[in-house]
Amino acid sequence: MSLIFEKQIRVTEQHIDGNNHVNNVQYVHWVEEIAGEHWDFVKHKTQYPNDIWMLLDHHIQYKKQVYLNDIITVKTYPRSPEGIRQPRKVEFYCNDQLVVDSTTLWVLVDAETKKIKRLESDWLDKL
Repeated sequence: MSLIFEKQIRVTEQHIDGNNHVNNVQYVHWVEEIAGEHWDFVKHKTQYPNDIWMLLDHHIQYKKQVYLNDIITVKTYPRSPEGIRQPRKVEFYCNDQLVVDSTTLWVLVDAETKKIKRLESDWLDKL
């Protein structure tokens, strides 16, 4: 698995708030969206292709503002598991500068039983 997944987003009017920059809530949406896209891209390579991730905790730090028509590069990657929790980083860059930094904690849930699965500590190394 490529541990780093990346995409670009052009900022449109729907992303802008009353202060004429990207709305903070929009970043939260993008964090969840790119995590899902990354999982959809790699899940067939894992032993968990039918399971789902649920968000437990979210920390986000805003460093610089981004404006209409800016191009944002979004990068995400998982970190080593912490027990049942799977940390994930999401970084937003504009003009090669880090503008937003996010760390989230997820748990993997069995799609049928709805119970949390404990991942092996080295599960990322097997991909």
